[in-house]
Amino acid sequence: MGKAYFMGIDIGTFESKGALVDANARVIASHAVPHNMESPKPGYAEHDAEKTWWGEFCTISNKLIQDSGVSPSDIKAVGCSTIGPCCLPVDEKCNPLRKAILYGIDVRASEEISFLQNHYGKESIFKKCGTDVTSQSAAAKILWIKNNEPEIYKKAAKFITGQTYLVAKLTGNYVIDRYTAATFVPIYNMETNDWDYDNLGLFCRADQLAECKWTHEVSGGVTAGAAKATGLSDGTPVIAGSADAGSEALSVGVFDPGDMLLMYGSSIFIIHVVEKFTVDKRLWAGPYLFPGTYAVAAGMSTTGTLTKWFRDNFAKDLLQLQEDGRANAYALLAQEAGAVPPGSEGLTVLPYFSGERTPINDPKAKGVVFGLNLLHTRAHVYRACLEGVGYGIAQHFDIFDEKGMGTKKVMAVGGGTKNDVWLQAVSDISGKTQHIAQEAIGAAYGDALLAALGIGFYKDSKAVSEVIRHKKTIVPDPKNTQLYKAYKERYDKLYQLTKDLMHTF
Repeated sequence: MGKAYFMGIDIGTFESKGALVDANARVIASHAVPHNMESPKPGYAEHDAEKTWWGEFCTISNKLIQDSGVSPSDIKAVGCSTIGPCCLPVDEKCNPLRKAILYGIDVRASEEISFLQNHYGKESIFKKCGTDVTSQSAAAKILWIKNNEPEIYKKAAKFITGQTYLVAKLTGNYVIDRYTAATFVPIYNMETNDWDYDNLGLFCRADQLAECKWTHEVSGGVTAGAAKATGLSDGTPVIAGSADAGSEALSVGVFDPGDMLLMYGSSIFIIHVVEKFTVDKRLWAGPYLFPGTYAVAAGMSTTGTLTKWFRDNFAKDLLQLQEDGRANAYALLAQEAGAVPPGSEGLTVLPYFSGERTPINDPKAKGVVFGLNLLHTRAHVYRACLEGVGYGIAQHFDIFDEKGMGTKKVMAVGGGTKNDVWLQAVSDISGKTQHIAQEAIGAAYGDALLAALGIGFYKDSKAVSEVIRHKKTIVPDPKNTQLYKAYKERYDKLYQLTKDLMHTF
């Protein structure tokens, strides 16, 4: 094949990022572009698809080629990902008819969600789709457009997500990967891994949805017009792409049943790969990126945002040092927490400061700091916050074990992995070893590896997994794991004993 490079570009909520990867899976160029999220009304979240999604894709693509000095003809394939199940109506020429409605953070379709739950029945939806209709459902957003913007609805040739839009702009073909399509609850059929064609009528016509493919499947070549806009060569293969979480998981080697992604971001997000469709009302279920694999997903609401809240309100002295360029406030807080013994000397925090998603699925849950006495310091409370997240993560591991999911490898990613105290606490509490990958650029790196897999540069997922290098491994301390058992039991009971009171305020 001669020289071979692969491009991946990811469009996030507040930033787009790209990576150019060589034949040895090393990043030779990267570039990021920040952008804003628009919120025209409370509960609304939107992006300008043409300006933000396509415009920044073109900017990043050209920048990667320019900075690397790589000939466009040596870029053998392209992959892209975007934020999850968005909804964008476009005309016959792929021109957006309105701003893109974003994923679960846009909650405008609450009436449509209630209608769908009553129309189909929650149990029926869960049985078919493995999850409930929530604000994550792109199908509910289509219905919202139908009910609230009838003129736009009538003009729409397609209702698509972010990566479908980018692939269409690049190739002229409308495709969606099955991992993302499954979020169109309740119009995706898990048995056929395709649209539920018998039940589309309430939402749209079949031809208004993209063709379902697997994430790494080649979906077309770059057109002459797209080549001019992006700097890529005419005909360069483009894969179907995925939602950002799937690409992030692949970027650190989460491929096969037993592999798990643990993402430490503003919230915790978990993807556990399983070999069969596995449902549990405490979790979310769907297909994974490749044939014969499925995913069980989960998410906690307030994790990185909790540490930020603590820093901003109770560590202003450390923030001042950071602003003076003398230290990092998070690093200093972690250092303080590291001096406190495991268990925070009897202090327990329920991290439900914005309600909680899995496993309790209680939007009315409240944060709790329990067990305070006059000996406790700022360091104790901060460590207890970190441990509270750890107990919540461990609850998920318990469910995975209960369901026989056979967790073999846990790959940790995200900003929270910079905090060694937090990582060690999570491993000690759960008894699970965590691995950190060498390349931490995220979903864009996964997109590039998927593109290489899609054109056969890598023979299979095992071959891709072998190029993922590990930077460090966090092994649980058995003594601490034993010590934490009682604290974890207290954590579990504390919510059960206080939830009724939480719901009254």
